[in-house]
Amino acid sequence: MSGAARSNSSRDQWIIGVVGSLVAVMLALGIAWGGADQAIQIAGVPVIVLCGAFAFGVQWLMFLHAWFRKTELYYDLTGSITYVAMILGALWLGSSADARSLLLAGLIVVWALRLGPFLYNRIKSAGEDRRFRAIKKSFPTFFMTWTLQGTWVFITASCALAAITAQSRAPPDPLLWIGAVLWLFGFCVEVIADRQKSAFRADPVNAGRYITAGLWSWSRHPNYFGEIVLWIGIAIISYPALVGWQQLTLVSPLLVVVLLTAISGVRMLEARADKAWADEPAYQTYKRNTPVLLMWPPKR
Repeated sequence: MSGAARSNSSRDQWIIGVVGSLVAVMLALGIAWGGADQAIQIAGVPVIVLCGAFAFGVQWLMFLHAWFRKTELYYDLTGSITYVAMILGALWLGSSADARSLLLAGLIVVWALRLGPFLYNRIKSAGEDRRFRAIKKSFPTFFMTWTLQGTWVFITASCALAAITAQSRAPPDPLLWIGAVLWLFGFCVEVIADRQKSAFRADPVNAGRYITAGLWSWSRHPNYFGEIVLWIGIAIISYPALVGWQQLTLVSPLLVVVLLTAISGVRMLEARADKAWADEPAYQTYKRNTPVLLMWPPKR
């Protein structure tokens, strides 16, 4: 690559990194503004805004460590720890915790404590997260990735944060139980799918192959389906406690869908799978007969 080409590439990376980071922060600020409506405040600052600042602060601090070490090892683990600390902080700073707030906090903490160590151990075992091979070489792109995680953490939890820090309280109702059942279903699907894929990969016979058994015969990405469903459950539990502009935080499951299908997750894995097995008739049959995300009994 010529010097001019390298210069243009570096400039483009800085533009994308700066603009992407600014958009991510502005999006989070918009959601925080809505969640702050009629919310509990500390020293004149809505608690949900403090939670957002904490989420970004942790990511940016860990980015410095990751950049100098050129490692993505702690990326997912940092996100999960941020969820736990942020939710428990909101619960502590909020007014008297009611059943809805305690349930929301408990469900998110359980999810985060399961997923974070799982992803950390998987990356540690593999030696790297292939998504970051090129990203971690570029300061602005790597920084943007950590900033996006701050947005991801804050917005996905925003409806729960708004409900936990709301001045109004809603007693237990049918939506609380419906949301809890949905969360439990999604959580179980995600855990089972992850365990099935881990067991598949642990068998040397399956090296370089793709999984088609268990929940993976019902969906090509059942773990992501479970993740989407459990966050929908969180939104349903939160809804009765939200008033006014706080209801803007209910976009949180939509962000999960967009990120897991259009930005990362499904899009990247499907492209990787097509590159590896596009010429295999068996893979094309599996792809044709198995939904990409929604779970459905396999065609016979």
